[in-house]
Amino acid sequence: MYNKFEVMKMIFSEKLQLLRKSKGFTQEELAERLDVSRQAVAKWESGQVYPDISNLIQISDLFNVSIDYLVRDQDCMLNISVDIKTDLDKLIDFRLEANRNTYAAAMNETNSTRLDSHDFRYTKGSFTYHDTYVGGEQFAGEEAIWQDGKAVYAMNYMGRVLGEQFSGNFLKEVLKKADKNMPYRGPEYYRSGEYLYKSKVAGDFTWFQGYEEIYYNEIKVYECYFHGGLIH
Repeated sequence: MYNKFEVMKMIFSEKLQLLRKSKGFTQEELAERLDVSRQAVAKWESGQVYPDISNLIQISDLFNVSIDYLVRDQDCMLNISVDIKTDLDKLIDFRLEANRNTYAAAMNETNSTRLDSHDFRYTKGSFTYHDTYVGGEQFAGEEAIWQDGKAVYAMNYMGRVLGEQFSGNFLKEVLKKADKNMPYRGPEYYRSGEYLYKSKVAGDFTWFQGYEEIYYNEIKVYECYFHGGLIH
C-alpha cells in the first residue's frame, strides 16, 4: 500500500509530465528554467522524489497553475465543476476572443480616437475591448476592456522593428496564438519557419510586466515591452 505522501508524488509526477510536454519542453529545458539538474526533473517525473516548496512555486509560476492543482489528487477536486468560471476567467476569455478579432485578424478597425492613431474595437455581451496605437516601425499603444461601461482592465505597450526581415504577418499570427496560460500578448514560445517568437511575463493577469521579441534566423528583428492589469 502507498501512503498519502507517495500518492501525492505519483499525482504530481503525472501532472508535471503533462505540463512539460504541453509546452514542448525537454527535461533538460525544464531543468534549465528551474535552475535544477536534469536528474532532478527525471526523478520528479518518475515519482522517486518530491520537489521542495521553492521548486513548487517556480513550477506553479512557469506553467501558470496553482500549487494546489500540482499536489492535490483528483478525488479531492471532484467537487469543483470545470464549467464554473470566475469573473476573471470570463474577462480573460473575452480578452483572447477580442484579440483574435481585431488587429491580429485585421478586423473591426474603427475611427481614430487620437491624431494619427490606429484603433480597433470589439464588443460582446457586457464587455467592450478597444485597442489604440500610434507609430509604425516604432510604436506605442494601449488596450482596455470595459464591462457594463466601467473600465476593468488595461495594458500599455511600446515596441520597435529592429530588422528588415521583420514580418507583420508573423506577429499577427503569434498574437492569435495567445491562450489562457499566456493571455497577455502571444504564447511563451512560437516558431514558424525561420521566425521565432519569445515572451516573458512577471506577475499574473491582475498585475504584470512583460517583454516579447521576434527572431529571424537567430537575428532579433523586433521587441516590445508591455505592462498592465486589472482596474478597480
